[in-house]
Amino acid sequence: MLPVNHFKRALREGQPQIGIWSTIPSPFVSELIGGAGYDWVLMDTEHTPTDVPLMLEQLRALAAAQPAPGTLPTHAVVRPAWNDTVLIKRYLDLGAQTLLLPFVQNAQEAESAVRAMRYAPEGIRGMGGSTRASNFGRTTDYVARAADELCLLVQVETAEALDQIEAIAAVDGVDGIFIGPADLSASLGYAGQMRHPEVTRIINDALARIRATGKASGILMVDAQRARECLDLGVQFIAVALDTILLRDAMDAAAARFGRSATGAGATTSY
Repeated sequence: MLPVNHFKRALREGQPQIGIWSTIPSPFVSELIGGAGYDWVLMDTEHTPTDVPLMLEQLRALAAAQPAPGTLPTHAVVRPAWNDTVLIKRYLDLGAQTLLLPFVQNAQEAESAVRAMRYAPEGIRGMGGSTRASNFGRTTDYVARAADELCLLVQVETAEALDQIEAIAAVDGVDGIFIGPADLSASLGYAGQMRHPEVTRIINDALARIRATGKASGILMVDAQRARECLDLGVQFIAVALDTILLRDAMDAAAARFGRSATGAGATTSY
């Protein structure tokens, strides 16, 4: 049976999805995250050493995790390193049902991503008869129904892409638009200043514009107060923590309690 994409359904129903960003390339960590109770986890390959075979093990580990009581299993959102047809095909064949594609600049690039997600005649995804996504061919209606359960999120992270939000959102097959605050702040001339008032203003405007199109908006925001502000603005999928930051801060704090201080204390993230 083709698994239901509960994340995609929640976005369509307007239910906020609270997630965590994972950059530690470890199935052990993926399984740990799976029991924490998040709605979704971003499994990154753009800024991590994770490759296709390792992602397979991370997906397996997440699927094996015991969900937190009263919650659905944590949904995997995979970020390929690029909006690349071959990478998209490989991660879909592994069984990933939701992809977040970085650096989508315009409607044409969004259309290319949609075509890579779909089989002919609507797209160009290569046919593989015995992929893990189809339970090695046992899900006989996989080709006919795959698009129903696949979710495509695209990342807007430059000043140029901001101008194209409505055009990108109008592309059939784009389910949500994610604002990348770090790269966007750099593109706007405020590198490393994600909380600059002008960056905040522009992001707020972008989130409102995405909401007006009827598509889901998303963001990574580890500052709790700002995360709640984004939810109040209608953000539907938000990552409120990052595994490396959680580990770094906990380790630094433990060392500080015993008179040790970590080099680079107060560092942030560029994801």
